[in-house]
Order: sequence, then C-alpha cells, then structure tokens
Amino acid sequence: MKYIVTLGAHRYEVMVEEGEAMLAGMTVVTAPAAPAASAAPAAPVAAAPAAPAASAAAPVSGGGEPVTAPMPGTVLRLSAAAGQKVKAGEVLLVLEAMKMENEIVAPRDGEVVQVVVQKGSKVNTDDLLVLLR
Repeated sequence: MKYIVTLGAHRYEVMVEEGEAMLAGMTVVTAPAAPAASAAPAAPVAAAPAAPAASAAAPVSGGGEPVTAPMPGTVLRLSAAAGQKVKAGEVLLVLEAMKMENEIVAPRDGEVVQVVVQKGSKVNTDDLLVLLR
C-alpha cells in the first residue's frame, strides 16, 4: 500500500507491504478517498508563506572532514569546541529527534576545526554539524 505522510512541512511517500507480521498488533487507518474533481475551475489558492529558518548556520571556515546529521532534529548540547582534540567515538554533540537523544560522535581521532551549529539549531538529514581535521 502506498501512503503519503506529512510531518511538519515535509511530505513523504511511504510504501508498506502487507504481511502477517505487519498486521499483528497494528492498527491501520486509511484516509477516505478524495472526492472526484469537478468540471468547474478551482479558485486560485494563495501560496503558503515560507517558514523562516529556525537559526542560521555559522559560515563554514577552512577545510576538514564533515560530520553531518544522520537525521533531522534539534541540537540539545554541544560537547566539543573549535580547537579541541577528540578521539574516535567521543561525543561531539547531542541531537534530539523524535523525543530521543542521539549522541553524534567523532568518526576518527582529530581536532575540531569548527562547530557549525549551535544549541537549539534545527537541522535536517545530512546538514553539516562539525568539521574535523
């Protein structure tokens, strides 16, 4: 079955395969079918105003290996600062997504060149968070 899911301002197309495991303990709610389009032309609809950016990211300075957001969320805590030496697996920041705290860790030993986000920043998947050298 194909569903359109809207989360905030984003729409996602989701394919769900029916199977016994899916039906066990799950409730599937389907939306009523959309009414047929009438022959009369539709009245023009005003475009929705664009949402302002939650917080602008800091300009990227210098080079380095990017550490990106694995999911959309909000930056709860910063644990690293520019110039700080970090070890692989050390927590750089904590990202809240779907009421869960997710630790974003250093992929390797290195030095933090720049922390691009700040506490409270809203990020999307693959947004740049930190640069490592």
